[in-house]
Amino acid sequence: MVVSENGRVQRGTLQVAQDLDQLVLEEILPGTGVELEGFWRGLEKCLGELGPVNKKLLEIRDQLQQKIDAWHLERKGQVLNEKEYKAFLQEIGYLLPEPNDFEITTSNVDEEIASLAGPQLVVPVMNARYAINAANARWGSLYDAFYGTDIIPESPGREKGGSYNPARGELVVERVATVLDSVFPLSDGSHSDVAAYGIGSSSDGKRELRAILDNGGNTSLKDPGQFVGFVNESEPTNILLQNNGLHFDILIDPTHPVGAVHKAGVKDVFIESAVTTIQDCEDSVAAVDSEDKCVVYANWLGLMKGDLQEVLEKNGKKLTRTLNLDREYLSVQGKPLIMHGRSLMLVRNVGHLMTTDAVLDGDGQEVPEGILDGFVTSLAAMHDLKKTNGAKNSRAGSVYIVKPKMHGPDEVAMAVALLDHVEETLGIARNTLKIGIMDEERRTSINLKACIYEAKDRVVFINTGFLDRTGDEIHTSMEAGAVLAKEVIKAQTWIKAYEDSNVDVGLSTGFRGRAQIGKGMWPKPDEMAEMLDVKRGHPEAGASTAWVPSPTAASLHALHYHEIAVSSVQEDLSQRTSARVDDILKIPLLAGENLSSEEVQKELDNNVQGILGYVVRWIDQGVGCSKVPDINNVGLMEDRATLRISSQHIANWLHHGICSKEQVQETLQRMAAVVDQQNEGDAEYRNMTPGFDDSVAFAAACDLIFAGTEQPSGYTEPVLHARRREAKVKYAGM
Repeated sequence: MVVSENGRVQRGTLQVAQDLDQLVLEEILPGTGVELEGFWRGLEKCLGELGPVNKKLLEIRDQLQQKIDAWHLERKGQVLNEKEYKAFLQEIGYLLPEPNDFEITTSNVDEEIASLAGPQLVVPVMNARYAINAANARWGSLYDAFYGTDIIPESPGREKGGSYNPARGELVVERVATVLDSVFPLSDGSHSDVAAYGIGSSSDGKRELRAILDNGGNTSLKDPGQFVGFVNESEPTNILLQNNGLHFDILIDPTHPVGAVHKAGVKDVFIESAVTTIQDCEDSVAAVDSEDKCVVYANWLGLMKGDLQEVLEKNGKKLTRTLNLDREYLSVQGKPLIMHGRSLMLVRNVGHLMTTDAVLDGDGQEVPEGILDGFVTSLAAMHDLKKTNGAKNSRAGSVYIVKPKMHGPDEVAMAVALLDHVEETLGIARNTLKIGIMDEERRTSINLKACIYEAKDRVVFINTGFLDRTGDEIHTSMEAGAVLAKEVIKAQTWIKAYEDSNVDVGLSTGFRGRAQIGKGMWPKPDEMAEMLDVKRGHPEAGASTAWVPSPTAASLHALHYHEIAVSSVQEDLSQRTSARVDDILKIPLLAGENLSSEEVQKELDNNVQGILGYVVRWIDQGVGCSKVPDINNVGLMEDRATLRISSQHIANWLHHGICSKEQVQETLQRMAAVVDQQNEGDAEYRNMTPGFDDSVAFAAACDLIFAGTEQPSGYTEPVLHARRREAKVKYAGM
């Protein structure tokens, strides 16, 4: 091992940060069968071949943006001619010809992605506790989900309180019985009438579920096939039921405080919840240097090995969080039945834009972070691929890598080429590494079929996301004019067309039974009653998965997939007329609409408060995703996508004179005081007021807004990374 003058380890022409080199050498490589020299040589080769490609693709982004800006500026003050605009985008290669019809050929895909429809968590893998909790969110308590949320109103005497409230518990039991009646109806009576659950035998020798009612009746499930497993035949402790491929587990224990007062001894009802989880290295983390990247990689490694732990203190006691084991039952034939105990985990790498100092190339330049992510996260995942016993992540022998922020098919092709390089280096079969394409950039949306074609042998996932997609919409069309208010943008034609097109293209290219079609995040983790009312729209729209902000939300959203058979919805939708690209290209402009000064200020207040509330934690504390109170003190789950749309929105209004720089500066200072007050209970928080000039976080917020038009594609990462590095130096040892 050669250590260079700057304290880095020399690996071929690469200069590797010592902490990363040590992590790879001592923790990730052993047990993979990959040689140290071969690993770094493979990365070096890939950087040599794809580094210039990556650079060129970023230059193309800039060139296209310059052409679009110039086109709009030449027509400033004119009504947008949509036909002419579309022809222009085709002429410059922004809108590409659609490929001939095809279907993806992805193979060896786990059922959680290929055929099961259910909730998906996205969690910062940099936080070990969150990562473990998300992986364990495959099963959740329906009793807890109802008891601890606003689904059961806190009427007098029915409050949650600091300890268990039996009166509230009664309402929970009643509500869950109603759910059981809806999803798993009995031939006679209600689950609320059951005095005991038992197991009998049918004429063909299979076990069947029997329910003894409190009136003495003896009944069964209306659909006996929904009963699939149990524990302890003579006095069952677990009753496993299945609907639409997802499961309920009725837990029976008359000695438990809850079971003791339940007429059938039911202490809880578990619901299969987060079927898949994206362990995130990107938008929800604040990883800006080799030190941070090592935390990210080490946690992902622990998940792949299955030994990640987190010790925490609760009520004065130390608890150790670990990954759940699989769940063991007997089938209706009396044979062992193993249910997955953990969510199937995907890993989201970073996109093509950012570089990292964790590795420097032969010229001493930072390397593309997305390339490094591909190599290291895949190497770590080999521990799961090589497992012959114990809890595995992928039983199909695949690694699932979600790739964000790609602009068009050429960038997807580069991501596929990267995975080719990684597989060659690691000595694993071609297409072991699967790819998820996040449809969150405008040039991907209007060329989605061509993007999928480039990854047709590997693709397992597409999704939509309003926040990033709108941020790119605003930035791309910056010179077209001032945009509508954010909430109004959500109701525009292009959004529905974008959402529908994503599903249409996924279905037409053969995603059913092979890959996921996803929808975006529910942002309000405390508003579960509203989520239960609204989020059913995602499976109704044909999405086989949708993002939720917490394990509890996953348990509740799972109910929608019992109500709605997504496979049937997709079958129906496959017959509809596909959404039009012309509609997706409609720009959400004010177009002469006059806003009152009050409307402008209200929008600024909302945007600025959200920006500051998120940025101050990102910069000062390194928190990449958190529940941030909005201007009305409603907690919202926010990550960089939220920041992108808000900062680009203000930048657009500044650019077109809807507001002034002085007005925005005043709003920033006023809202900084609001955010400081909202965080006054946080001992680690650093106030932005009154010393604005001394606050790195406040400076970052100003950069994002006042230099917003200059940021590549409107991304926030360049500003955040630079300012976070500054803060780490400034506050070191404090």
